[in-house]
Amino acid sequence: MSGYHSAQVDVPVRLNTNESPFPPPDAWLDAVADIARSIQWNRYPDRAVTELRETIARRHNVSPANVFVANGSNEVIQTILLAYGGAGRCVATFEPTYQMYSQIARVTGAEVVQGERKADLTLDALEIERVLTRHKPSVSFLCNPNNPTGIIEPRENLETMLAHTTGVVVVDEAYAEFSEWSAIDLVSEDKPLAVTRTFSKTLSMAGLRVGYVVAPKQMIADLEIAVLPYHLDSFKQAATIAALGFVSEMEQRVDLIKSERARVFAAISDMDCDVWPSGSNFILFRPRSTVASAVWQRMVDSGVLVRDFSTTPRLTGCLRVTVGTPDENSAFLGALSTALSTN
Repeated sequence: MSGYHSAQVDVPVRLNTNESPFPPPDAWLDAVADIARSIQWNRYPDRAVTELRETIARRHNVSPANVFVANGSNEVIQTILLAYGGAGRCVATFEPTYQMYSQIARVTGAEVVQGERKADLTLDALEIERVLTRHKPSVSFLCNPNNPTGIIEPRENLETMLAHTTGVVVVDEAYAEFSEWSAIDLVSEDKPLAVTRTFSKTLSMAGLRVGYVVAPKQMIADLEIAVLPYHLDSFKQAATIAALGFVSEMEQRVDLIKSERARVFAAISDMDCDVWPSGSNFILFRPRSTVASAVWQRMVDSGVLVRDFSTTPRLTGCLRVTVGTPDENSAFLGALSTALSTN
């Protein structure tokens, strides 16, 4: 195995890691300074993460007992797989999708079974039924919107997954605020459904590393057994609570990103590229007449970095761009146009 890797290059415009292009509000930074002075640094943090769980629960109209918080949604996924994966069990993914599902599942000792998407990268309900019926995975992942394709899954695909699962279904909604629908409203005590979220995208908190899951109470209890004690530090808990006081301001930024997404999508569509509709803050595209790796390098040479998926199985020749600020997006479109026209 090898570790997760995304090439980082020192260029003026970095649009390869799906971060928010906007920093947090200045008022939050002021609050963080006060928080840093107020923390009892010689004391362990609240192991139960009580206040933060209560704050998140109010946001989704659920009980705090339905919420588990960790160091980014990746640690949430890891904890789920520590609880329900492991030797002698299998985990289902539908490829191409976020590669950390398979990575973490294998690290926990589970076998990974991979369902296939169609040529247009959409997922067929019959394929979901085939994989879950044949392999009976203990955990099945559905990324919505899907990363790295950006495609929004139809609700019917989740319903099919829940109808045929013999284990736990995890819907990863890292990009939910950019999408059209959420599965959180479907979480109930009688469904084996867990929905993960992150603060890295909408709340501009990629540097803070906080994520959470909304799930049945018994599942949350299982995760609390699997996680290390005092896993979420005091500063992180308090800083995230403060950030949730600025949700409305940050959601205005989501509207701007969606508008820019539409502009970038239309512009790429007018170039010599295939492009996939996106319900996220990134766009997957494939140059038709120019080798993707050459396009990537030409853009880097002009100061713009995007993600190169051209050698990834099922994504041959594809590149992915994060939607940035209006100026960054204009720089990307100019660099892409030049890269595609260069012989």
